Amino acid sequence: MKSKKEEKQQDFFEMVWEIVKKIPPGRVTTYGAIANFLGARYSARMVGYALNASKHANEFIPAHRVVNRNGVLTGKHHFGSIYAMESLLRMEGIEVEDDKVVRFKALFWDPM
Repeated sequence: MKSKKEEKQQDFFEMVWEIVKKIPPGRVTTYGAIANFLGARYSARMVGYALNASKHANEFIPAHRVVNRNGVLTGKHHFGSIYAMESLLRMEGIEVEDDKVVRFKALFWDPM
């Protein structure tokens, strides 16, 4: 049986996943933009935890489309291979150089 805290965390994770599923292919957003959209402005790190847990979701969550506020692939270590996140982005036409999304501002998708 889950505690109230665990249930609340799972609800937050599922809200994050729902937003991430809406990011169009070939676009990226940030942990902070998702947190802000959810009314949890200072919870960017929790968004990261939710994305790391998304591998246990019942459906595919395109977590590779979420980067840090500077466009850096800070979550790449959670994809099984340090090259997987970049590879998934490149398959969608997103250029990555030195672990950073090229043209980040132009490709940024705001959930608001």
